[in-house]
Amino acid sequence: MKSLLALIVLAGMAITMPGCSTPAYSFHEREQMWARTRDFEWQQAQDDIDSALLLRPPSRMTIWHVR
Repeated sequence: MKSLLALIVLAGMAITMPGCSTPAYSFHEREQMWARTRDFEWQQAQDDIDSALLLRPPSRMTIWHVR
């Protein structure tokens, strides 16, 4: 019975603890990092779609600045 109670308490803590809140970054900084990653992945998806539909000349290079 104690182990079941301990399991329920641990499961509740795991669900309610904020996993995206880190002490190293503020909410605004974290949002900027997510936006930068989302934009970069969207650009890669656009490259893949253009390659699949043959909309650009064949090349292994991207038109995006990926430095």
